[in-house]
Amino acid sequence: MIKKILGFVFVLLSFFSKAEGAVDSESPEMADAFRLDGKIYIVIAVIGIIFLSLVCLLVYIERKLKKIEAKVNEVKHDKL
Repeated sequence: MIKKILGFVFVLLSFFSKAEGAVDSESPEMADAFRLDGKIYIVIAVIGIIFLSLVCLLVYIERKLKKIEAKVNEVKHDKL
């Protein structure tokens, strides 16, 4: 039931996104303005920093999780 509802919602979302894009098929004016002012590099840098931060956070969490899993496995083997 939930799959059908989600499918319907995604179909509606895609319909509305196409309707919005039909108004202006050219590139967005904001991107052109950033490009002309030279600020597009700042936007790209901020996006890159956010992406790298997320990757570093995931690597950190993965390392901590491996240590915890090793401790849990060690405790299980000690009990057996």
